Formats: sequence, C-alpha cells, structure tokens
Amino acid sequence: MVARGFQSAAHPILAQIVPIRRCNLACTYCNEYDKHSPPVPLATMRERIDHLARLRTANIEISGGEPLLHPDLDDLIRHIRETGAMAGLITNGYLLNEKRIEGFNDAGLDHLQISIDNVIPDDVSKKSLKVLDAKLQMLAKRAAFSVNINSVLGGGLSNPEDALTVAKRAIELGLTATVGLIHNGRGRLIPLAPEQMRVYNDITSLSASSYTVQNQNDFQRNLALGRANDWQCGAGGRYLYICEDGLVHWCSQQRGHPGIPLAEYTTADVLRESTSEKSCAPLCTVSCVHRVALLDRIRTQPVKTLDEMMPSGGPASVRALRWVFLTGPQHDRFRAVAARLLGSRSSG
Repeated sequence: MVARGFQSAAHPILAQIVPIRRCNLACTYCNEYDKHSPPVPLATMRERIDHLARLRTANIEISGGEPLLHPDLDDLIRHIRETGAMAGLITNGYLLNEKRIEGFNDAGLDHLQISIDNVIPDDVSKKSLKVLDAKLQMLAKRAAFSVNINSVLGGGLSNPEDALTVAKRAIELGLTATVGLIHNGRGRLIPLAPEQMRVYNDITSLSASSYTVQNQNDFQRNLALGRANDWQCGAGGRYLYICEDGLVHWCSQQRGHPGIPLAEYTTADVLRESTSEKSCAPLCTVSCVHRVALLDRIRTQPVKTLDEMMPSGGPASVRALRWVFLTGPQHDRFRAVAARLLGSRSSG
C-alpha cells in the first residue's frame, strides 16, 4: 500500500466501503449504523470494488454498520484481492467464530480491526473485553492476517483505565494495539480529561515497541492535548469513504461532501479533493485519514517529515532505509530501481 501510494498522487491510497449499514449493536456514541438496512447485493458491491480498482485504489477496507452481517463477505474480500488491492475489515467482532476466521484466511484478508470500548458492557457500549476475549484468543491462534485492537478514550465512556486493560490484553495475545479518540457527530475533537490523558500516554508507551507510523505521528497526541493540527486533508481523494448508496464522501463523519456516485468518480475528482481545503480538518480525529496524509507528507518532503517523526533516526532498519533511499550517495539510483520493480508489478 505504501509503495503504491508513493508512486503517484493521482489515485486513492485507502478506501473504506460499506456493504451494509445495519449493526447488531447500538453503541450510544456511534452515528454510523441503523437497525433495518438490508445488505447491498453482491453484484452491486463487485461493481463498486471494480470502480475502486479503476481508480487504482491500493487498500480497500470493508466497514459498516457491521460487515459480518453481509451474507457474501468472503466473496467481497476475495474480489478485492483479485483487483490487486489489499483487503481490510473493520468489525465489532461479536459474530466471529473459527469458521469465519478460516473463511477470511482462504479469501485472502490482509488485516482486521476490532474496537473494544470497555472491560464490562454498559449502557454506552457493548463492545467489551469480557464478551470479546474468547474471539481475540481465536484470532491469535488461527488468523493468517494481521489483527489490531483499537481501544477508545473520551466521550461518555466511564472508565478510562479500561482502554489500558484492553491494550495490554491485545499485546499479551501477540496482536497489535492502538488507541483512538471519540469524536463528536462531525468527526471533531472532544478533548481528553487529565485522567484520560494519563491513560493515553500509558497506552502509547505500551505499544511503542511495535514501531509503527501511527505511533510516530503527532496528530492524535495534539488532539488529546486540545491542540488543532495544521495539515492537508486528502479525504475525497487519497482517502475515500463509500456509503451503502455508492456515493463518495470525505469520511464517515462528513457524508454529503462531495456526494458523487462512485461510478462517476474520476482521477480529476481524486486530484481536486486531495488538495481541497476542509474547515473540519484542524480538529478532525479520523485517524485513517491522518495516516494517509502522513504518507503523502513523506512522499513530498521525505527528509523533513522523517526528521520530524524520528528525530533520533528511529531503529536501525529505518535508519538504513532512510540512507539507501534518501540521503546516501547512490539514493537516486536505488529509488529508480525500486520504481522500476514496483512498476513491473502494478500499473501504479
């Protein structure tokens, strides 16, 4: 995904697509579900995936609602992989079982994320460690794809220590752990209270050993401290959100912008929206859009961005790659060879 994203700015790096708006849960802070919508027909979903392939999308994630309610989910994953894109899944995990996991393995799923909000279910959220721990154990044992557990801070969640417990359990099982911030209905910041901030710092320190781009950027940390971010949001271009009606939106929290049918979306739309100004950007908490923007910053200003992210240079492997492709005496030659190799495997 990263390599294809670096090749060109004229295609989406990440798209999230909704095959069903219905959810089996009703978390009070969530505005991304209903209790009645039918699944989008398989043929329609295949057409939409093909349109994302036409735009040369590198990574397609299936979200919802709850995507495990879709009867043809394995076929959707398989079709994504047939286009050459990576396939991801965002789920509440309630409907996972061993048969489901084996089906995802066979279909070629690349990565899966589950958000867990608390240790014990309450009136705000039923996505609890108590209910889902057995599912996490199954994933740790049987999944051939990467699994990330995202704990959440902010909003009406009553016990911030629960997020730390969830993160520790994920790492204990050999899964990765991240932490997100609950946003309001427009995807904007709800600042953390002091106790929540302490837990946030504990979680990011706990997961620092899994040296990832997400751990090394300041988007979420600035927001947790109540600071706005100055950045170029690429939503609607480098990142796409496609609702169950097949319309392209900036993100799940800004539905209606631009609201163009995916079947009519063009490279010109991608380029326009990648650089359009968005008033919601400074206080946006949608972390997947942040990560896409960070890749574009590395693409356009690699040395400056890496120095800001990793002032000490990072681990030896990162320092070596930095020298080979950015600062070493033969870096132009290495980059040209890498571009040719990538081009031989993908059209961009």
